Amino acid sequence: MAHDPSTPSPISTGLKGLCPRCGKGHVFKGFLTVQPKCEVCGLDLAFTDTGDGPAFFVMSFVGIVVVALALWAEFTYEPPIWLHLVMWTALSIVLSLLLVRPLKGVLMNLQYHHKAEEGRFEK
Repeated sequence: MAHDPSTPSPISTGLKGLCPRCGKGHVFKGFLTVQPKCEVCGLDLAFTDTGDGPAFFVMSFVGIVVVALALWAEFTYEPPIWLHLVMWTALSIVLSLLLVRPLKGVLMNLQYHHKAEEGRFEK
């Protein structure tokens, strides 16, 4: 597949929540709600279906980071259990909220970039 230099990078536009075709219009109208079409180029965004992909990647990343930090804190400082609960619950919530929207944008833009569609059996 030849790379078209005129198309924006799916990673950078996805992280910013921008249109995969023009790189200027916004794809979100709420926190995670996808707009029906790009306000700049008119790209129909109905094709985007990231499913549970963003949640999986967020849970995987946040889980690894929080467990590693919790183990390090336990072995280094031995804080009481209530402090573990407060710190790691808050960090998990904050990281999850910060990561889910950019990751959804990246997955949407990668779907467009690679022309992904639902798999079908040939008859």
